[in-house]
Amino acid sequence: MRQPTKASALAAVRETIGVSSIAGTRTRPSDGAEFEIRYPGDGCVIGSVAGAGDATVDAAVGAALGAFPRWAATPPSDRGRVLLRAANRLRERKLELAAVEVLDTGKPIREALEVDVDSAADCLDFFGRAITGLESAHRDLGSLHTYTRREPLGVCVGIGAWNYPLQIAAWKAAPALATGNTMVYKPSELTPLSTVLLAEILIDCGLPPGAFSVVQGGGETGRALVRHPDVRKVSLTGSVSTGIEIMREAAATLKRVTLELGGKSPLIIFNDADVERAVSGAMLANFYTQGEICSNGTRVFVQHEIADRFTQRLVDRTAMLRIGDPFDGTTHVGAMISDNHARKVMGYIDAGIAAGAECVAGGVEVALDGLGGRFIAPTIFDRCDDGMPIVTDEIFGPVLSILRFDDEVEAVTRANATPYGLAAGLFTRDSGRAHRVAAALEAGVCWVNTFNQTPVEVPFGGTKMSGFGRENGLAAIDHYTELKSVMVETSTLKDPYPT
Repeated sequence: MRQPTKASALAAVRETIGVSSIAGTRTRPSDGAEFEIRYPGDGCVIGSVAGAGDATVDAAVGAALGAFPRWAATPPSDRGRVLLRAANRLRERKLELAAVEVLDTGKPIREALEVDVDSAADCLDFFGRAITGLESAHRDLGSLHTYTRREPLGVCVGIGAWNYPLQIAAWKAAPALATGNTMVYKPSELTPLSTVLLAEILIDCGLPPGAFSVVQGGGETGRALVRHPDVRKVSLTGSVSTGIEIMREAAATLKRVTLELGGKSPLIIFNDADVERAVSGAMLANFYTQGEICSNGTRVFVQHEIADRFTQRLVDRTAMLRIGDPFDGTTHVGAMISDNHARKVMGYIDAGIAAGAECVAGGVEVALDGLGGRFIAPTIFDRCDDGMPIVTDEIFGPVLSILRFDDEVEAVTRANATPYGLAAGLFTRDSGRAHRVAAALEAGVCWVNTFNQTPVEVPFGGTKMSGFGRENGLAAIDHYTELKSVMVETSTLKDPYPT
């Protein structure tokens, strides 16, 4: 396998960098704000985003509205075939698309090759197949013939986050398109590159122009999309504050909303756990994608009996991680998405030290020769207190806090003492405890003896301030369809009125 490079990634987006894609046509709007595009690995400007203003948003939504009747009337099997072809095309272009994801995000190329493109392709695959197997419900009520129909909503809006641009776009587009909706998608202004390529792949594979458009821009573009009267549903992956704002805007026109927001997930290590496996889980739960993952298990609760042994092994293995050039296949930890975000993460690290937590690994920025990006060493805090900012707040960086506990009841009580409820995890050899604790944890996703696995066949989403609604799995279809009940009287209609 040839090694993708920054140069190859730039070549892949040379003609699409910073553009919107509306009804299959590339465009650089002139009615919105301009944003610089920087490669996080070296901090260099590689282009600019032409943001979409109200007129461009209106054009994209209008194209989606125009494409909707034809796409909704397309037989599910034909819609599925478009998604299946697109999934295969993503796999065929895996090297190119993975390189673009690295250029967008600064994550290690090994991760983009292992997860990002495959997850997007798998999602298109799953919904492309699932839509052909959906059956309506029928209830026998004698002469009243009854059944239900799943019908598309209309024009949907997807708003993505910057940590998994291609994956998140596919997670929203696949169920929306499979069920006959059309979609206008806005990626983060920090990572605008790969979603335009996805739009063009979908159209090349048979999607009608206008059925999936991409508009670029920041918060103002997002607000214009959410406020648009022709939009029926909004799906956001983002921060809690953004989710609250979208709820407020969507309420004015009673739009459907799915929110996948932040988290401060607990990971509980019981004293009967396989320590080596638990250490692997803690690393996956904190250091993958530089810790920039919403479901990360950043509050690691460890039972006292094994806490010292677990912590020492975790520190030893963390020291083996290689921080380096994101395009280097041996790199484990890449660059922070931006200067501002790196400053935020380092601010939390400094706050953790000031609060009295014991920094046993990392805690510093790492300067790399020839790379001007912001790199933060994977950081482990021991002897943490539940009230410390590093424990209560979502940091979205490679920062892990160890909290020690005595028994199961205490662990669950403290794990649930957070406004967030996206994910949770636990490591134990006791199958009864595994099911008991999984049921008690207040989270939309719970992993046992693993962490951060997100197969597209399984619903993903949160509770409490982490949002509501589900992506992936058949559950996602509920959020992109209207359930219609049909009742047909097959005998003489009886009424109480005189004739």
